[in-house]
Amino acid sequence: MTKQRISCSLVDILVVYLKMWYNIFTMSLFSKSESYLGVDIGSGGIKLVELHKVKNRPELWTYGIAEQSLDIHLPEFKEKSAEDLLLNKNFSEKKKEQNIPTLDDPRVTQYAELLKVLLKKAKVTTTNTVASLPVSYVFHAVVNLPVVEKNELEHIVMAEIKKMLPRPIEEMQVVFQLIPSLETEKGKEKFLRVLVTAAPRELVAFYSAIFQKAGLQLKELETEPFALVRSLVGRDTSTSMIVDVGAERTSFFITEQSLPITHRSITVGGNTVDAILQRILGLDKVAVQQIKVDLSRNIANKFNSEDFSAFLNPIIKEIEYSFDLYLHQTGNENKRPEKIILTGGSAVLPFLQQEIQSKFPMRVFIGDPWARVVYQEELKKVLDSIGPRMAVALGLGMRMIY
Repeated sequence: MTKQRISCSLVDILVVYLKMWYNIFTMSLFSKSESYLGVDIGSGGIKLVELHKVKNRPELWTYGIAEQSLDIHLPEFKEKSAEDLLLNKNFSEKKKEQNIPTLDDPRVTQYAELLKVLLKKAKVTTTNTVASLPVSYVFHAVVNLPVVEKNELEHIVMAEIKKMLPRPIEEMQVVFQLIPSLETEKGKEKFLRVLVTAAPRELVAFYSAIFQKAGLQLKELETEPFALVRSLVGRDTSTSMIVDVGAERTSFFITEQSLPITHRSITVGGNTVDAILQRILGLDKVAVQQIKVDLSRNIANKFNSEDFSAFLNPIIKEIEYSFDLYLHQTGNENKRPEKIILTGGSAVLPFLQQEIQSKFPMRVFIGDPWARVVYQEELKKVLDSIGPRMAVALGLGMRMIY
């Protein structure tokens, strides 16, 4: 059996796409509209959402999910988990040099073939694509600078971050933007805060090759935090935290002024929950997936939060640490985070929300990425059930519309 057939078989079994795609299609059958595809390639597979711009709003056209374990994170670049810190492990060893994938990496073909099958299954009609880069490769920081003339800002930012980047600046693609309305006084001096994001140019070329091979036109590449803010926060300028529980890792983003200001991640995620359930129940991974579905629907209630301490404790500790780090930054001393938004495939496990709510005196809830998207009401139940998994892909698709 060829690799192509293996990929097709996996997607035939695991892909989820709109059974009612025709109903969505007829919503704008007689009107031409801009259309964009958001593609999220994560460690648990590929998620995509096609949106059309109708009356200046994003309208759902179709979506697809292909569940397959994908090796997207750098092992040597992963931050150590809070669980490891609780065990007092020593992580003083020197960080290894990043191993950036190249154009001849076999994953280019592997991911492109999986993506092509998913595009066909989901009946995608556009090639205009916005995709994300994995957070494990991305440099993300807020830089405080004195107030300078606009034409001097880029030079000063580049000079400042050159000392902070993990690779030579010539090898990095750097973007930055001012954090609005946050010109603050530091003593008698005013200063600006600049949000800087950078990724290796080789990585950008690697992802560009995947989408080119899949027959798509890559319009933009951006990092996951910006997509999540777009789909879950929108134009809300208050200070919030997004907790994104992925398969391999959980990421924590503090947002203000509708921008992701801080980012940290730990190597605890849905796979940790799988391992715990397998240990407790003695079941294989397939059976455990159904147990997780039952848990998310509050069907299985024989567990308590203590059973999942290896999953919950690191997340609680990292939330505490992230808030403490943020509130001790210059200019943030008097700010008060208002809410914690949960997303990602394992965010729907009820004990996670309950445990976080018991520890932090603020609103804690599962984010609704569909809230800013037009869709048919009869699809609400199925869309709500997959919403936390689709937040990144939705945010990517909204980039050129919202």
